[in-house]
Amino acid sequence: MRRLGIVRLISGFGAVLIGTTFALTIGSRAQEPTVPLRDQVVEDLPAHPGREETFGLCTACHAYRLVSNQGMSRERWDETLTWMTERQNMPDIQGTERALILDYLATAHPPKAPSRTGGFQNPFAPQ
Repeated sequence: MRRLGIVRLISGFGAVLIGTTFALTIGSRAQEPTVPLRDQVVEDLPAHPGREETFGLCTACHAYRLVSNQGMSRERWDETLTWMTERQNMPDIQGTERALILDYLATAHPPKAPSRTGGFQNPFAPQ
């Protein structure tokens, strides 16, 4: 009798495990967008030299929308890249590649309004 109870317990656990795996698989597929979001396809971004390199670097960690919503000078973009390298473990981009990316960011996403602080602006921080 005791052996039968253990067998039922093990088979019940297996059924729960299989059901949970199936539900998680179906649930994750249901959340995938069917249409790419704007600013998530490189061709949707402003066409300037460095577009592909910038898109590749930025979207490795976050949505490009976070970048396109910022408007900063070349100096502020440079500070932001340094901050992300030092604090967020972004690869240290230097030389001509960094210059190309900074030129693209400054051209495609210039300052929209005067900012009070340098570097990254947290959109959720109190004003």
